[in-house]
Amino acid sequence: MAVASQFIWQNIFHQYKPCDRRNYQQVKPFINVFNASKVAYTDSSEIYFSANYLEKCPTRYLRREFTGIMYREMARVWQWNGDGQANPGLVDGIANYVRMKANLAPVGQSTKPRCGGRWDQGGDVTARFLDYCDSMRKGFVADLNMKMKYSYSDNYFQQLLGKSVNQVWRQYKKKYNRG
Repeated sequence: MAVASQFIWQNIFHQYKPCDRRNYQQVKPFINVFNASKVAYTDSSEIYFSANYLEKCPTRYLRREFTGIMYREMARVWQWNGDGQANPGLVDGIANYVRMKANLAPVGQSTKPRCGGRWDQGGDVTARFLDYCDSMRKGFVADLNMKMKYSYSDNYFQQLLGKSVNQVWRQYKKKYNRG
């Protein structure tokens, strides 16, 4: 968990000082049986992993999958969410972006950049879109995350990239739909 936190702080969110981060003294992991189809979820500084999911994961992929889930959920611990105002698909996409950047995407899962119907669809669709935004402005995800410390607005994309989020989404779709 410490390695995941350091990766997130240093490489993704650029939170070099503790005052830039959420104020959690410790993060507690739990493995529970869920009835839901969730793989894991985070509640403040507690991460709950699905025993059901981990039990079904092929042994040869278990370590990688667990590590990937850990990075994703640690991102949820440390990321800002606009004091609850941020779009859930964006929050989810940022967590998946962290997992993708750690080279820990689920084995066999490859969402192509052009996939998805909306920028805020969440999951890998939004993660790929955020990667595109980061290619337009290095450090975009870190800057967006910092802006989301106390509030959220889609206008943050305009402020950071000079274009509305919908303009950037259309540009992204156009680039990757070329075949």
